Parts: sequence; structure tokens; C-alpha cells
Amino acid sequence: MAPVTAALRCANFEERRDRAMALFAEKGFGQVSMRELAAHVGLTAGSLYHHFPSKQDLLYDLIEELYEELQATLDQGRRARTQGKPVLACLIAAHWQLHGERPLQFRLAERDFCCLSEDQQARLAGLRERYETGLLRLIAPQARLAGETLAATGHVLATLLNQLPGMLRGKGLGEAEGVGLMEGLVVGAMERTLG
Repeated sequence: MAPVTAALRCANFEERRDRAMALFAEKGFGQVSMRELAAHVGLTAGSLYHHFPSKQDLLYDLIEELYEELQATLDQGRRARTQGKPVLACLIAAHWQLHGERPLQFRLAERDFCCLSEDQQARLAGLRERYETGLLRLIAPQARLAGETLAATGHVLATLLNQLPGMLRGKGLGEAEGVGLMEGLVVGAMERTLG
């Protein structure tokens, strides 16, 4: 009986996190008080503080989770490479799917990153840099760029993969059209920059 209760508690927690994320996305992180957040997710303020000492900690957790998922897309790319499949196509499809599953987290990561403490921002910047470096190594392992140019290239490619799905979905493109267009744009950018 205990495992069912624990699973239910975990499901309720995930549902509450999703509601918190939706409220942040709708109103803006800075416009939501802890009391309003607690009421919106169906907890008392004390119970919410038990899980997260502050709103910033909750926001950090949501954005950190997104970077963990982005790192997992790289694992899919590595598996594709070992199986002799096209890495870029795999990565684009994985990013398209992740954006479809977590559009609010992408929005929070982009818009509300500045609301985090300097320490939290620095930790997330490290996660993003690790992701961007891994992405560039997968897509362009022979790139001859170095230093700031290499870092900037990784940042731009990651930004394309992370923002294009939302932009293209917003234009009503389906998965096949969107993924195809993304591939053309990313390949074009890579050929021009890395070729």
C-alpha cells in the first residue's frame, strides 16, 4: 500500500509543479507571490516552503530540469552516431519533441532566468555551456574554430534548436514540415559557419 501512496504523492507533486509553471508563464515570475503560488497549486504557504524555500528555488529547479532534458537529447544523438544514423536529424527531432512536451519551461528559461540569484544563474550557465559544447561536438566534431568563436557558435546552434520549434509551431507547421525546415536552417547555418 505504501508504494501506491508514494506514487500518488509524487504524481500530485508533479501536477502542482506543472500548475506553478503555468502560473509563472502566464503572469510572469516577478508578478507571483508565494502566497498566490501556494493557493494556485492547492497548498498552504507553509507546505510550499517545505518543498521550496523560495520562489527562486522552484524556478531554478524547473530550469535545471530543462537542461537535464536537453543533455538527454545529446545522449540520443550519441546513440544515433553509434548506430550509423544521421546525428543532426536525430537531434532536431529530439528538440522538436522536447519543445512540444515542455514549452513553458523553455519560456521560463528564456524570460525569467534573470530573476534567479547570481549563484543560481552561474550554475545554470555552466549547465548550458556543457550542453552547448556537447551539442557542437556532436554536430561538428571536426570544427576548426576555437575560443570565443567556438563558444559563440555552440550558443547560436543551441539557440536555433531551442527556439525554432516554438516559432515554427506558432506558424502552424506540423512536425514533418517543422523538422524539415529546422534541418534546412541548421544545416545552412553550419555550412556557412563551419564549412
